[in-house]
Amino acid sequence: MGTTLELYGGIDLHGNNVYVTLMDPFRKMVAERRISNDLQAITDWLKPYRERIKRLAVESTYNWYWIVDGLKAVGYDIRLANPVKMQENIGLKEANDKTDARFLARQLVNGTLPEGYVYPKETRGVRDMMRYRQSMVQDRTSVVLNQTGLIARHTGVQMSIATLKGCSIEDVLAEMPDALAMAQANARRIDFLNAEITAIEKRILAELPDKDIYALLMTVPGIGPVIARLILLETGPISRFKEAGNYASYARAVRSIHTSNNKKKGNGNSKCGNKYLGWAFVEAATFAARHSPEINAWFQRKEARSGKRVIAIKALANKLAKVCFFIMRDKAAFDVKRLVG
Repeated sequence: MGTTLELYGGIDLHGNNVYVTLMDPFRKMVAERRISNDLQAITDWLKPYRERIKRLAVESTYNWYWIVDGLKAVGYDIRLANPVKMQENIGLKEANDKTDARFLARQLVNGTLPEGYVYPKETRGVRDMMRYRQSMVQDRTSVVLNQTGLIARHTGVQMSIATLKGCSIEDVLAEMPDALAMAQANARRIDFLNAEITAIEKRILAELPDKDIYALLMTVPGIGPVIARLILLETGPISRFKEAGNYASYARAVRSIHTSNNKKKGNGNSKCGNKYLGWAFVEAATFAARHSPEINAWFQRKEARSGKRVIAIKALANKLAKVCFFIMRDKAAFDVKRLVG
C-alpha cells in the first residue's frame, strides 16, 4: 500500500546545492538527499519517484529561476514558497537544511504553503530589465549627489542638479586639480550611465507585453512613461487579482495595522507585496496631487482632515492603484470622476 501513496517534496535551495526531501501524506520520510545545483542530477535523483510525486515546493530565493523553470519544463508541479509569509519552524531547537526542506514538504501536505507568484518566463526578462534600469538610475543619482557634494566642499557653492548640468566642471574647479580629476571621473560615470539607461529603455519599450494597456495607464495623472512601464511589468496578468483591494494590498497601498475594539493591537508585515509597485504609486500620487486640479482639490481636503501629508499621499496612492486595476482589467481610459467623484 505504501508504494502507491503520492509524495510531496521540499527543496531547500542554496547557491551551490539543494537539499531535497520527499514525504508521503502521513509525513513519513521516503527519501532525502543533498544534490549539487545541476538540473540533470536533480531530475535523475527524482526519476524513480516521478509517478508518485504530486507536488514540489522551493523557497523563493535570489536564484530560483533555473530550478523552477527547469522542473516545470519536465512536467513537475512545482510551487514557489513565499518566505515573507511562511511561519517559522516553531518548536524546533535546531534548524538546518534538512528541517527547512521537511518544513516545506510538510506545508504542502497540510495545504498551508504560502505561495509566491511565478512570473511568466516569457516576459520575466523585460520585467527584470526594468528593475535593472531602476538600479542604474539610483546609481546615477548617487554619483550626481557625490558631484554636488564635491563642489560644495571645495568651493562653498551649493549647486543644484539643474545648474550642475549646465556648468563647466573645468571652470568651476580650475584651481583645484585633484578635485577636478575626481569631478571629471564622476562626469564620465554619469555619461556612461546615461547611455546605458537610454539603451535599456529602448529595449524595454520594444519588448513591452501589452502596449495598449501601457497607453491607457499613461492617461492617469501622475503616471508617465517610466511609471507606466513599471506598473505594467510588475503587475503581470491582472487576472491573478480577484478585486481592486487585493491589487492595492499587493502594491503596498493599504495600511498594515491590526486593531481590536477600535484599539491598535500591532502591525502586520509591511514588506508583504511588491516594493516596486509601492514606490510607483507613491510617486504617481505625488505628481498627480501636484499637476491635476481635480485630484489636488481632493488631496487638499484629505490632508486637512488627516493633518498629515504622508497620510494623504498614501490614501491617494491607494486610489490610483485601484483605478489602475480597473484600467488593466477593463481596458478603459482614466476617468477622474471614478477617482475623486
